[in-house]
Amino acid sequence: MTENPGVTGLRRFVRRPAGAPAPGTRVPSTQALGTRVPGGLPVQLGGQRRDDPPGTERCEMCQTVLDGRHGHLVDLDQRSIACACRACYLLFTHEGAAGGRYKAVPERICHDPARPLADADWSELQIPVAMAFFFVNSALGRVVAGYPSPGGVTECELDLEGSDRLAAAYPLLGEMTPDTEAIFVHKSEVFLIPIDMCYSLVGELRLYWQGFDGGAEAREALAKFLAGLRRRAVVVQREH
Repeated sequence: MTENPGVTGLRRFVRRPAGAPAPGTRVPSTQALGTRVPGGLPVQLGGQRRDDPPGTERCEMCQTVLDGRHGHLVDLDQRSIACACRACYLLFTHEGAAGGRYKAVPERICHDPARPLADADWSELQIPVAMAFFFVNSALGRVVAGYPSPGGVTECELDLEGSDRLAAAYPLLGEMTPDTEAIFVHKSEVFLIPIDMCYSLVGELRLYWQGFDGGAEAREALAKFLAGLRRRAVVVQREH
C-alpha cells in the first residue's frame, strides 16, 4: 500500500449541524460548512447564489432549490461530488450521460456476512485504524483505499496484484461501481455503500478526533454509522 499525497479521492468533506441525523443516514452532504475544513479540501454548498438565505442549497446542474433529501453526482473531471435535484440525478443514472463526465451515486447498501475479512488480510493492508473504505478510481485505473486520520482522509493506492487477490477472496469487492461506490470495512465486517457516505463519515470523525485512535466521541460516531449500515443493508445472497 502506497500513500499518495495527491487528490485521488473526492473533494468533499461533510459537516453535520447540531440535531441532524447521525452518519449512516443518507442526508444532503452540504448542509453546514461553506468555507474550508482545516487542513482539508474545499466544501461547496450546492450552487448557492449570493442573495440566497443562509443554508440554501441549489442543484448544481439546473439551480433548482433543493428541498430535503436529494441525490449526488460524481464529477469525474474535478474529482468532486455535486448536489443534484431528483430530476437531474436520474438523468445521470444512464451510462454515458453528459459524455460520461458525471455519474449518479447509487443508493444501495449491501452486506456480505458470509465473507468476513480475515485478520491476515486486514493486517496485510497495514491500515493503522479499525476501518477503511476502498473504491475504484477510473482515472488511475486502480483501487484506492481511504481511512480517517486527525487531518482528514488519508488515501493510499493498493497494488494491483493485492487488489485482484482481495476481489477474488471477497466477491463484494468486485461488485462496486467505479468512482461512485465503495467497500467499507470495519474490522471483519464488509459493506458495499455509496461513496459519499464514506466521505461524510470521515468528515464527521475529523471533527471529533482526539489522540492517536480518535477518542471516545469519534468512536461513538463510528458506532452510530455502523448501526445505520447494519439496519439498512441488504444481505447478499449467494449460491452455494
